[in-house]
Amino acid sequence: MSDLFDDGSLAIFERQIDEWLAKLKSVNETILAIDHGDPDPLYRARWYIRMKGETKDYITVWLTLGQRTLRYETYVLPAPEENIVEFNENLLRRNDKLIGAHFSVGLEDAVYLRGELSLIGLVESEVDRVVGSLYAYVEQCFRPLLAIGFASRFAN
Repeated sequence: MSDLFDDGSLAIFERQIDEWLAKLKSVNETILAIDHGDPDPLYRARWYIRMKGETKDYITVWLTLGQRTLRYETYVLPAPEENIVEFNENLLRRNDKLIGAHFSVGLEDAVYLRGELSLIGLVESEVDRVVGSLYAYVEQCFRPLLAIGFASRFAN
């Protein structure tokens, strides 16, 4: 039943993720900063990857190492002010097309993209895929979601 990793195994994952992210930053100028922050009491370690966006100014991806999974998330935008049914329908339709992530509602009804990877078989290419996918998903959805959820702010 248990895929629970011990402290020694988690320390290895932590070092590998540090190395993988440093390598990713060295070849990707979109990445502005990577920080290995203080651990959440419920998790072993936490990182953030801050990237310069094209449609959204900045995209920050959080990676959190647990005892079984690597969780990842990024903040997309605040709760919509209007057209809430259309906005939520748009999110659900987008969820159907996403691989490895899903839109969710978090604190203050803000919109996030989240997902998890099992630590079994965690490899560098998966971390790269996760960071790149979250970046791409936010870039693709940001303006259309703003146009729906904040339409009156952008009316001519």
